[in-house]
Amino acid sequence: MLKHPIITLLTDFGTKDHYVASMKGVILRINPRCKVVDITHQVEPQDIVGGAFLLANAFSYFPEGTVHLAVVDPEVGRARKSILIVTKNYFFIGPDNGLLEPAAKKDGIERIVVLTDKKYFLPEISATFHGRDIFAPVAGHLSLGIAPPAFGKKAGDCERLDVGQPEIRGNRLTGRVIHIDHFGNLISNIEKEEFIRFIKDRPFLISAGKKMIQSLKRGYYEGNKNVPIALFGSGGYLEISVREGNAQKMLKVKRGDGVQISTKSQIPNPQ
Repeated sequence: MLKHPIITLLTDFGTKDHYVASMKGVILRINPRCKVVDITHQVEPQDIVGGAFLLANAFSYFPEGTVHLAVVDPEVGRARKSILIVTKNYFFIGPDNGLLEPAAKKDGIERIVVLTDKKYFLPEISATFHGRDIFAPVAGHLSLGIAPPAFGKKAGDCERLDVGQPEIRGNRLTGRVIHIDHFGNLISNIEKEEFIRFIKDRPFLISAGKKMIQSLKRGYYEGNKNVPIALFGSGGYLEISVREGNAQKMLKVKRGDGVQISTKSQIPNPQ
């Protein structure tokens, strides 16, 4: 563990209520030396896919040994497991509903522990707040150097999150919007390497909503105001943006809608 432990929090709790503060209080009572960092608490309610995307794009920028605690848990209180995933460089704690899997898989899963030892939980466990009563105290104890096997029994696997993969059919690569950020940028599931392999230096046309884009920009600054552009964002995914505007509102695109790349010897002018 780190000399000065770090625990990150990602939830759909928002910041209006007491929930996040309660979790931080539990952690700090167990380990006052721990530094607690908020990734976000503005995940859309019950949006496991959205939470998983944000966690997978943030976790690797923290020091090795960081504990990542994430809670987006529509089925809290039911039979789903509570887990600790040990990866090559990090620890992930949360519900076993797919939320942790994309990030953990990206870093390389080494061990999965089902949280069963109640001596590391709060004395009373609410059916509606496992974030406070199970995950936070486990994170606090883990940050003190308690070995992962102490928290429960080893599991062979965890729930996987099916976010879908881009598909290639003929001269078309079809992906979909998997995240819309605060600025209205439409972030697809098409990664840069996959895009490059597909187009092979051929002319291409990108379509999202009813708009077509025929080139890539290096950054938002290259776009003209109120004109959609395509570029690869900081996470390495193809995204559609509008300089000083909102691509979601302009294109009327929602998460899950398609983003298509076509390659042809002759591409028509975009409408």
